[in-house]
Amino acid sequence: MSDGGYKIRNQAAIHFITFTIVEWVDVFTRKQYRDIVLESIRHCQQERGLLLHSWCIMSNHLHFVLSAKFHDLSDILRDFKKFTSKQIITAVQDSPTENRKEWMLEVFRKEGQKNSRNSKYQFWRHSLSRT
Repeated sequence: MSDGGYKIRNQAAIHFITFTIVEWVDVFTRKQYRDIVLESIRHCQQERGLLLHSWCIMSNHLHFVLSAKFHDLSDILRDFKKFTSKQIITAVQDSPTENRKEWMLEVFRKEGQKNSRNSKYQFWRHSLSRT
C-alpha cells in the first residue's frame, strides 16, 4: 500500500478482499461492533452502489467478494474503513461493559503512532489482501 492508500486498478471486476484488525484483536466477538460493520455495509449497498456477492465476518477480520455498480470501489472501501474504524473505536471507548477496553485502546494507540496519516488510533491493518 502506498502513502496515498490502496488503489483498485480494475473497478469493474469482482474482487476478494480481506480487512484485518491491527494485531489481530478479536473485536467482532461483540455484537455491537459487528452491527457497526453490518450497518455500514448496508449503507454502502444502498447509497454507494456496493455489490456484495459474498462475505464473512470473523473475530478479527472480514472477507468480502464485492464489486461496485457506479462508484469507484477504492473510494467506497476507503470510506467504509474510515467510518467503521472511528465508530468502533468510539463504541469501545463508550462501552460500560467492555472489559478489554484499556488493552484494546492501547493496541490501537500504539499502532496509530506508527502511521503518520493517523491522528490517534489505527484500527484496520494497512495491508489489503485482494485477488
